[in-house]
Amino acid sequence: MNEKRTQKMLITAVALLVSTALLIFLGGCGKPETRSVDKGPFAIKTWSAKDCSVTPWVVAEKRGFFAEEGIRIVYTGETQPALQIPSILRGDNDVRSFHPNTIAVAKAGGAKITGVAEGDIEPIDSRIDVKFRHMWWFVNPAKHPSIRNFADLKSIPGKIRVSVITNNICADFETNLLADKYGIPRNKIEWVSMPDVQAIQALKMGLLDISVVHPPYYKGMAEAGARKIADSRETGLGAASGITYYIFRDDFIQKYPDKVAAFTRAIVKGQRWANNNPVEAAKLTEQAIGVPVNGYHYYSESLKVDEKLASRWINDLEENRVIPRGRVTTANLVTHEVERINVGKK
Repeated sequence: MNEKRTQKMLITAVALLVSTALLIFLGGCGKPETRSVDKGPFAIKTWSAKDCSVTPWVVAEKRGFFAEEGIRIVYTGETQPALQIPSILRGDNDVRSFHPNTIAVAKAGGAKITGVAEGDIEPIDSRIDVKFRHMWWFVNPAKHPSIRNFADLKSIPGKIRVSVITNNICADFETNLLADKYGIPRNKIEWVSMPDVQAIQALKMGLLDISVVHPPYYKGMAEAGARKIADSRETGLGAASGITYYIFRDDFIQKYPDKVAAFTRAIVKGQRWANNNPVEAAKLTEQAIGVPVNGYHYYSESLKVDEKLASRWINDLEENRVIPRGRVTTANLVTHEVERINVGKK
């Protein structure tokens, strides 16, 4: 057990619990709603982003899928990762997608949020280009000329410095799984927080041993001379290695179920279009994030929610005592009420 890592995750979970309780005390878990459901497109708020999550949003916007479903997305400006779920709880934003472990830690702390639709997913069809796999792990061959696969990391003396955007996301969860698989103690890993775009330069400068990045940044890594040593297929999670769920506040879902359903139809239309139009979707992603890309995430094309994909993510949190066992389950992480509204729709 990585004691320092566990302590850090526990502190994060406790901090979220305290912040959530404070929001409840201040009456901040959702501002009074004033938006109209009858006049014009229904406004749904989310933050502005220039990262790997943007593809379905920009596609649904540019291709008119939000408009088709009577939804208008209001972008509220950039929000730092640690403040994103609190901003949804306050009502400053309404929706975004997160990995199961991020949602579970928040729910364990009392956050009244629930998943309503699937976002990212790992492509399991071997015919789909590897550039759509959820994450790749890179080393700088100038710093580590003998490291050619993840198992070789055992030869690095001392700590292994690894990039991560924030705690309890895909990068730390799946890096830990790979470490377990190849007999590398989790306490050998030192996490260094930074966005993917900075991880490219940090690896090139020798400030990191491993950079873990998402598809829009694979091209930048290649151009920087980095060497790929693993990808998310190697975790053995299958489709679950990429899974994210779009979450809303529970009171928002209860008050506007038809609008939430309309949102899910629009965003899934965007996801289907992105999967089937890779060249055009890559161009839209490149324009949105401002860096050259040749890939982006692969997405679920279903309006149904498969909660079983979250199982390993939740189990890992419980086994490492980040959340109490049984407090968050695959069944209460998501709801099927929205998909029932969408029965017979596409």
